[in-house]
Amino acid sequence: MKKLLAIFAAVAAFSAHADETLTVAASAVPHAEILEFVKPTLAKEGVTLNVKVFNDYVQPNVQVDQKRMDANFFQHQPYLDEFNKGKGTHLVSVAKVHVEPFGAYSDKIKNLADLPDGATVALPNDATNEGRAFLLLVKAGLITLKDPSSITAKPSDVLQNPKALKFRELEAATLPRVLTQVDLALINTNYALTAKLDPTKDALIIEGQESPYANILVTREDNKDSPAIQKLVAALHSPETKQFIETKYKGAVVPAF
Repeated sequence: MKKLLAIFAAVAAFSAHADETLTVAASAVPHAEILEFVKPTLAKEGVTLNVKVFNDYVQPNVQVDQKRMDANFFQHQPYLDEFNKGKGTHLVSVAKVHVEPFGAYSDKIKNLADLPDGATVALPNDATNEGRAFLLLVKAGLITLKDPSSITAKPSDVLQNPKALKFRELEAATLPRVLTQVDLALINTNYALTAKLDPTKDALIIEGQESPYANILVTREDNKDSPAIQKLVAALHSPETKQFIETKYKGAVVPAF
């Protein structure tokens, strides 16, 4: 009888362990692909991971806030901060996972030290990416900003510009096409790849792990310490996941952990 009770207890414990389920909203690439990679690891930990792909940047946060989803994986911290501020939500980041690096490219020079005085620098004209471009120029030592921490800097926010660089603001998608017309262009990785540029080889300077635009795993405050979420964080931060990101995306996506 004792043996039978022990078996029932073990089965009950296993069932409780195996019943943990996480539903995570994600963008298709690379977010959902990374989550699919960690699924088997989580299954061994007793967590069933369901990945729901979204094509917009609003519903994943709404769904998590309304407790229809446990977490999401598609955004960076600056976007989350703006969303929380605008919508009155209190979603939180529990892990940085990867950066889709933003880089500076040129058809005319091979080194930033060779950038001539008065050079024309092409930048994305949308607020988020333009601020990102200016932060990269600061990192390169080419300019300084009135507010060095600003992620929404514009040309008017430039404090020091010793090379008298001229800034040309264009739609992000068109930047690879103007490489022959400008001295330097700051280009999002997805557009760089489309133009057959290799971020790891062709970028004269590129964002690293310190980028504030690292993509993050997000959940609610009341869920951030749950065992299942912590197991997901551990799986995303594993050496195996790091190797998967590095091997599959070849520098177009880099681990942020």
